[in-house]
Amino acid sequence: MSKKVLLLPGDGIGPEIAAEARKVLDLVNDQFSLGLEMDDALVGGAAIDAEGDALPTTTWEKVEAADAILLGAVGGPKWDTLPPSERPEKGGLLKIRAQLDLFGNLRPAILYPQLAHASTLKEDVVSGLDILIVRELTGGIYFGEPRGIKTKENGVREGYNTYVYDEEQIRRIGRVAFEAAMKRGKRLCSVDKANVLEVTMLWREVMEDLSKEYPEVELSHMYVDNAAMQLVRAPKQFDVIVTGNMFGDILSDAAAMLTGSIGMLPSASLDVNGKGMYEPCHGSAPDIAGQGIANPLAMIISAAMMLRHSLGMEAPAAKIEAAVDVVLDQGLRTGDIWSEGMQKVSTVEMGDAVVAALKS
Repeated sequence: MSKKVLLLPGDGIGPEIAAEARKVLDLVNDQFSLGLEMDDALVGGAAIDAEGDALPTTTWEKVEAADAILLGAVGGPKWDTLPPSERPEKGGLLKIRAQLDLFGNLRPAILYPQLAHASTLKEDVVSGLDILIVRELTGGIYFGEPRGIKTKENGVREGYNTYVYDEEQIRRIGRVAFEAAMKRGKRLCSVDKANVLEVTMLWREVMEDLSKEYPEVELSHMYVDNAAMQLVRAPKQFDVIVTGNMFGDILSDAAAMLTGSIGMLPSASLDVNGKGMYEPCHGSAPDIAGQGIANPLAMIISAAMMLRHSLGMEAPAAKIEAAVDVVLDQGLRTGDIWSEGMQKVSTVEMGDAVVAALKS
């Protein structure tokens, strides 16, 4: 039975890295006779420029019909003057997440042993790092209402947002995190700010109640400011972290740099049935777009996650990840992970090397 995969290259370096992931997927599709039906569409700034909408109807129809979606990146300074609701991020990316209810964001922070030297922390602090951050993705302050900018009676402008979660939203992301912990080291740290924010007081209560269903999992709690410090001080104390949308956004980027480069980290955003959108964590990086120097490995690993989590194709997913290991063993590096003695390669050359490793 064929599976429909939609590729959304997006903006900035998105098209460059998407092209390399496409080469990898095309190859494993042939090698394993996966029956993938690949299609692509415009989203974000590219869609605004072409059709005047960050998420055109034609793209949305393909999104709905797809079994899984692979996204490059959206956004850039070119579109920052648009109203917030029309920008690539809110009008495109966040709209897809909301309309598909992709509430469960999985962000692994894994240090490849070949890149231990690339981390800004000492090797003994990060060596062997393997953290999974489970971030709630469709609620919290990014989606809460009311929101906006208003002018007060004294003429001073005021910006406001609403941080809100109900217990069902908390419970379902908590369940994703507990299930993930059961498959790993059975340790779950819930990150909140329950000393000052009522919404996270409720978050903590629900997590405690849910933990009764998972007696094998050791549940702990940590305030977000302490969690940020502990990620830098002793990151290997964590196994699975679960937190809300804003805290997860910040902490996952901090965790990414522990691994040497955010250019190495994939992510998955899933609905209740496992349909998902997969994307690298690094964003559109407009400052290096078009230069052929972007690291495509996070995009390629995101494709592997897509095969595993949404399409149930473990063998090709594992083969792609093994090919990435081979390429790193060969000393090939894009600029973000390059160091003395390594061979610096372009975006295309890195993608070609992964393809070559898959063929060998």
